[in-house]
Amino acid sequence: MRKNVLIIGAGGVAHVVAHKCAMYNDVLGDICIASRTRQKCDAIIESVLRKNHLRDSSKKLYSREVNALDISSLIHLIKDTESEIVINVGQAYVNMSVLEACIETGAVYMDTAIHEEPDKVCENPPWYANYEWKRKERCREKGITAILGIGFDPGVVNAWCALAQKDYFDTIDTIDILDVNAGSHGKYFATNFDPEINFREFRKVWTWINRKWVLQKVHSVRMDYDFPVVGRLPVYLNGHDELHSLSKNIDANSIRFWMGFGDHYLNVFSVLTNIGLTSEKPVKLDDGREVVPLKVLKALLPDPSSLAPGYTGKTCIGNFIRGTKGHEQREIFIYNICDHAECYREVESQAISYTAGVPPVAAAILAARGDWDVKHMVNVEELDPTPFIELLNTMGLPTEIIETPAPFTPPVIESLESV
Repeated sequence: MRKNVLIIGAGGVAHVVAHKCAMYNDVLGDICIASRTRQKCDAIIESVLRKNHLRDSSKKLYSREVNALDISSLIHLIKDTESEIVINVGQAYVNMSVLEACIETGAVYMDTAIHEEPDKVCENPPWYANYEWKRKERCREKGITAILGIGFDPGVVNAWCALAQKDYFDTIDTIDILDVNAGSHGKYFATNFDPEINFREFRKVWTWINRKWVLQKVHSVRMDYDFPVVGRLPVYLNGHDELHSLSKNIDANSIRFWMGFGDHYLNVFSVLTNIGLTSEKPVKLDDGREVVPLKVLKALLPDPSSLAPGYTGKTCIGNFIRGTKGHEQREIFIYNICDHAECYREVESQAISYTAGVPPVAAAILAARGDWDVKHMVNVEELDPTPFIELLNTMGLPTEIIETPAPFTPPVIESLESV
């Protein structure tokens, strides 16, 4: 049994992770929340206590201050807190320093997004090969369990791909991952998670088509799809983390990711981009100071965690999978519906943070029990999906499956460039 959890980060996803860890602290043990700003950690603790979510009051829930880019400080923190499981939900820039600290201390490592370097955006695929997979052999040699991308997308959608390959298909032709937010936060413009990371996604669209990487323009390929519960909504071809491991680990001809955007969002994003405010490159002011436009924009936009009160509507994330079973053509839609208002009532969060924050806690429980304590580095689709999905069904993220769903037939996607 593994025990004691260290949560790195104090944003909206960390908020949900802390609540859910507290609800299962009889299994997970003591919980420490650590970030550069300890006050944010303490605010999360206040929320957990306000909702009375600490199941076992004999276990500790406390905060620490740490610079997550400082590996030696992280090593000291892991040892001092006796944490055997580290859930990294800080900015993607800190992934490799947190992973290095886990390799040195023997702690289980997990994150919810792929590593990024501040000055490098949308590197050539497969992205995991640039940083994470370079440490695979060291993890195996030292018996380190490292579970990459264990949020929702990436994360749950990867597990659904593994489930489809295991139980529903003999051969898979296409996997289309669809993510829409049919909710309303009432703000003129806001992102549902860290805007700095969010906008960096919208530079290039690398997608996996006919077993090769294909480059497309951002927001250039649109489909309208009739989703269960939330109805017919537009989605746009997008690049995303999970494609970069699924293309390696799942035997499918094409794997694509689609995200929903409304006209207002696209119009505002287009203006911000055209005037340079989504750029990560520093610019010099008249007084000689340098600023990064994207960081200025992040400071101006609403904090994603502040959107939760009054957020209405639902999200739908699902995998449309086409292939064969027993020589017959088969199509299924595996999906989850999450309600913003219900998330706020339960953990004082909105559904985007909730869907990203619950899965790593389910994974931590499986690691603590030994089911997923595999002693090497894995992406989620390499693990047995059944106990994970069954656990999520009891934790607020139930999986639904529709046979012969509404058809999803994207247009032919021409390649601008391939690798």
